[in-house]
Amino acid sequence: MSLVIVSGSAGLIGSETVRFFAGKGLDVIGIDNDMRAEFFGSDASTDWNRQILEKEIRNYRHVDADIRDEEAMKRIFQECGSRLTGVIHCAAQPSHDWAAQDPFKDFTVNANGTLVLLEMTRKYAPEAVFIFTSTNKVYGDLPNSLPLVEKETRWELEEHPYAKFGIDEQMSIDQSKHSLFGASKVAADLLVQEYGRYFGMKTGIFRGGCLTGPAHSGTQLHGFLAYLAKCAVSGASYTIFGYKGKQVRDNIHSHDLVSMFWEYFLKPRIGEVYNAGGSRYSNCSMLEAIRICEELSGREMNRSYEETNRIGDHIWWISDVRKFQSHFPDWNYRYSIREILNEIVEAQMERA
Repeated sequence: MSLVIVSGSAGLIGSETVRFFAGKGLDVIGIDNDMRAEFFGSDASTDWNRQILEKEIRNYRHVDADIRDEEAMKRIFQECGSRLTGVIHCAAQPSHDWAAQDPFKDFTVNANGTLVLLEMTRKYAPEAVFIFTSTNKVYGDLPNSLPLVEKETRWELEEHPYAKFGIDEQMSIDQSKHSLFGASKVAADLLVQEYGRYFGMKTGIFRGGCLTGPAHSGTQLHGFLAYLAKCAVSGASYTIFGYKGKQVRDNIHSHDLVSMFWEYFLKPRIGEVYNAGGSRYSNCSMLEAIRICEELSGREMNRSYEETNRIGDHIWWISDVRKFQSHFPDWNYRYSIREILNEIVEAQMERA
């Protein structure tokens, strides 16, 4: 039986990947040291999710290790040998706010960790498919230069090539403010591309918008919808940072993103880059998301407004996913924005 390695396996996308690929009959080794708790505190720990995976997924084995540890990664990859057919790299320091607190750790986790996994793959499983969870933050704040129009509940783009379908992969990632997180992810993104183009490896880069789902351990610094739903259910205060709460995000359910991974895994390409978000199919402004959460939770949110926006934050982001769909026409969305929020709110109520 073939085998895949999933980094960040107890996190939102990692755990969804574990379940999806294990459900397809592959053995899965998950690498996760719960660094999310170190980044954001015990409430953001993913240990609860690791325990569920180990209990429920028969063909899953968990390894508590740091992806920056070359010797530890070498042992894992050598052990896998020729059975290793895929590496799905989901581990990251994911917050552009947190990155400024510890730039060294942010960069080493995001860039150096990615380099270690790429090099181990090249040395010990060069034919394996390498899938990288990148981010739309690689585009920096360049999207904020688009001619946005203020509407009642959102900023919107009209009379522009990106208006109908969203932002495509041709947007520059250069000469804009990224946040340190965005810069470390740019480094990792380019490394994955280069290992594909330079060494001929089957590497795929997925630049996610807001990635979300019920398995997300949402916190104020990362996990927009999950944290919003947590506040809606618990009554905790939620702070809106800038842009009048009308900033727009496309949100993709973890299942829909991982099903993209699966399509690519079956028919990989070399050094390919895809924008991967909710597109026009699944998006909302912060105000719109708050309204839906209030409807689903049955209570008015306790919220406040801070005029200063987060550094490098997007005012409007909608991904154009047509490139991926042209390469993999069998893929499509399962979850709309309201279905996503309904799942997350229900999960928060169960945990409350």
